[in-house]
Amino acid sequence: MRIEDYALIGDMQSAALVGRDGSIDWLCLPRFDSPSCFAKLLGDESNGFWRLAPTGHEMATRREYVKDTLILETYWETPTGTVKVVDFMPPRHANPDLVRIVEGVSGTVEMTAEIRIRFDYGRIIPWVRRFDGHLHAIGGPDSVWIHSSAHLKGGGYRHTGTFTVSAGERQTFVFTWHPSHEPEPEVVDPDEQLDETRLIWEEWVSHCEYDGPWRDAVVRSLITLKALTFSPTGGIVAAPTTSLPEHLGGVRNWDYRYCWLRDAAMTLDALTDSGYIEEAGSWRDWLLRAIAGRPEDLQIMYGVAGERRLPEMTLDWLRGYEDSRPVRIGNGAATQFQLDVYGEVVNCLYQARKKGLPPDDHAWSIVRRLMDFLEHNWNQPDEGLWEVRGPRRHFVHSKVMAWVAADRVVRVVEELGRTGPVERWRAMRDRIHAEVCDKGFDPVRGTFTQSYGSRELDAALLLIPIVGFLPPEDPRVVGTIEAIERELKVDGFVLRYPVSESNDVDGLPGAEGAFLACSFWLAEALTLIGRKDEAMDLFERLLALTNDVGLLAEEYGVAEGRQLGNFPQAFTHIHLIRTAHALS
Repeated sequence: MRIEDYALIGDMQSAALVGRDGSIDWLCLPRFDSPSCFAKLLGDESNGFWRLAPTGHEMATRREYVKDTLILETYWETPTGTVKVVDFMPPRHANPDLVRIVEGVSGTVEMTAEIRIRFDYGRIIPWVRRFDGHLHAIGGPDSVWIHSSAHLKGGGYRHTGTFTVSAGERQTFVFTWHPSHEPEPEVVDPDEQLDETRLIWEEWVSHCEYDGPWRDAVVRSLITLKALTFSPTGGIVAAPTTSLPEHLGGVRNWDYRYCWLRDAAMTLDALTDSGYIEEAGSWRDWLLRAIAGRPEDLQIMYGVAGERRLPEMTLDWLRGYEDSRPVRIGNGAATQFQLDVYGEVVNCLYQARKKGLPPDDHAWSIVRRLMDFLEHNWNQPDEGLWEVRGPRRHFVHSKVMAWVAADRVVRVVEELGRTGPVERWRAMRDRIHAEVCDKGFDPVRGTFTQSYGSRELDAALLLIPIVGFLPPEDPRVVGTIEAIERELKVDGFVLRYPVSESNDVDGLPGAEGAFLACSFWLAEALTLIGRKDEAMDLFERLLALTNDVGLLAEEYGVAEGRQLGNFPQAFTHIHLIRTAHALS
């Protein structure tokens, strides 16, 4: 199936991808970054999946989320009747549960269930026993119970069953994970959990303050961002998947199940803009724990509980999504030096305070330490926000975000009453601004460039007016936007930067799709310079790329006409929300 043929369910600690064919092909437990129980998404059926669908039928007729929730309903209309499968993960009480309910809508439909549990990313076939009609699977540290009202028969390292449902009838399945050394967990009631899950999501959405023309798309994006929050700690993952390719058959396959400071800070901006302040407080608490220590040891990403060691390795037994190898877990970019994260973090904390987050003396002391480090290192080359694996450069966007850090701490002093070496920070802000305008701007072409001395462009330059580095009406801003439209647009969508043999900026072979967040940046930048009708047209084209349940991946393959990259992608949904606010 295509990447966009999947839908997301989750419990704000982990998540599953459910295919349009009724198959759960990706699920990691107990956390987003844990080894998977089902890994067909990155391999084949032998790596684990769980399918519930009418016998002999493939793709569903339609599917949708129960309004303002993360409860998925999938419908099949067959010659003998119509059936619905309800999938959700209730907010966690003790152990993670996944609930599937089959309901007859009309007529009578024969259903087939097949489940293959494979722990450790599809490598471990568990030992499965039956207790009182229910299944218990154990493999090393992992244990799963499957409580089913339908009989499942074992054979060939899988369990299958057929049953019929008529109008008004239902069959229920509850899949519960727990550590294998612990006793059998308590069985949850599927109907009670369905009601509780619906009420929790509806109550959360009721606090949304966005009431513009794109409410459905914004609310679905907000729910997706909330679903990617690890509720015990407040950390926010970039995506629930690893190694979904940026180019089919290529090597640009990365693990996004971690907490990038940049992505999380932008997530909080989108949430607070929409009325959600509590999440900002939880993330600030996570941030202070994660980055505690020397400011020079700041990482660009951490584990969901603040872990720092995220060693990158490949899973050679998985063939990769559509043969896109290697499949990676961990992320070697965690140790990169990226200047822009300082600006993202400081800006996020400033914006959250302006929107009502209470002050925190400990947070301010850490910000001051970060600024001490940045004051002596902003002029160093870095790997940039795209985590290039080529040589370090003086990326213009990185310098602009260092300016943002200096600008925002000055504002904190001036507007919020904090104390600090504000004259030094003002001087630093002025030095960075002058250097970027001198070394990062090409006066012949009338555009800022990707890095000092480069002729290449970078879509991140679209953020210059958005973060306030220069006013939108500045000719240098207008010239940069127009240059990006000329050189980085493909069929109306925006690439991150040129990818070619002559441009070794990222040190990787192969191409990639149009980066969806960059296209949203262009729409927002066009709005700022007064080209709102064009911005609106682009925004509507981007909304048309969402799948049938409103989700977007990281990129869009123009040639293939399909979504690419990890899915659903927080970075994309963040900027959908931001652009909707800007256009509204």
